[in-house]
Amino acid sequence: MTDNVLMADLTWPEFEARVKDDPVVFLPCGAFEQHGPHLPFAVDALLPTAIAEGVARQVGGLVATPITYGYKSMPKSGGGPGFPGTINLDGATLVSIVRDIVRDLHRHGLRKICAVVGHYENQWFVGEGIDNALREIGAPDLKAMRLEYWDFCTPDVLDKVFPDGYPGIELEHAAVMETSLMMHLYPDKVREDLIPDHPPADFPPYDVYPAPEGWVPPSGALATAKGSTAEKGRIMYDHYIASISAAVNKEFA
Repeated sequence: MTDNVLMADLTWPEFEARVKDDPVVFLPCGAFEQHGPHLPFAVDALLPTAIAEGVARQVGGLVATPITYGYKSMPKSGGGPGFPGTINLDGATLVSIVRDIVRDLHRHGLRKICAVVGHYENQWFVGEGIDNALREIGAPDLKAMRLEYWDFCTPDVLDKVFPDGYPGIELEHAAVMETSLMMHLYPDKVREDLIPDHPPADFPPYDVYPAPEGWVPPSGALATAKGSTAEKGRIMYDHYIASISAAVNKEFA
C-alpha cells in the first residue's frame, strides 16, 4: 500500500527514487464534455483519475497527470458537440498526445504503463497512440495496457446498480453509473437537485454528419440518472479497484 502516488505531487528526486522500484504508471485519459445539468465537464477525467489512484495505492504504482481533453463527443455516446462548453480533439491530436506521453515516460525509465480510459470515444485513439509509441521506441522491455474501467463491472455488480435492468454503457452517459460514482467520490460536485429523469434516448442504427438536432435529450444525459446513490458508487468503485488491481498485477507480474 502506497499513499503518495501522484506524479504531479512529487519532486524530481522523489520521482527518480520511485522509478528505481519499477512501478506501473497509470495514465488517465479523459475529456472535457457536457454531462447534463447535474455533473461538471470534467467527469471523464475525474473518474479515471480517482480509479487510477485507488489501483496505484494497491499495486505500488504512480499516476501521471491526466489527459483532460478527449476525442470528439458523439451524439449516441456523449451527447455530441451541440452543448455549450464541450471541447473536442481530433483523433490524430489525441493519438499524438498519448504517443508523446508514453514515449517520454519510457525515456524517464518507466517500463510498465496502463492507460485508464474514462471517455467512451477515446478508446481506439488511445490504443493507437500506445501502439505508435511502442513501434517508434522499439523497446522489448516496455509493456502497456489500455482499459476502460466500466468493462470491469460484472453482472452481479450491475444487478445491484440497476435492479430494473442495465441499459448498456452507450446510454449511461451522465446517467446512473457516472452520477453514482461522482456522488461517492466527489459529492460536492454533484447538483443533486438537477438530476434528470427522462426516458433513454432512442437512436437510429446509423450516424449523420453534421450531427442532427433532436437526437439527444435536452438535458444532455442519454438516460435517466434517477436512482443514483453514493452507495451504488461505492459498490462500483470498490469492485473496480479490486478487479483492475488484479488485472494489472497479472499482466505486469
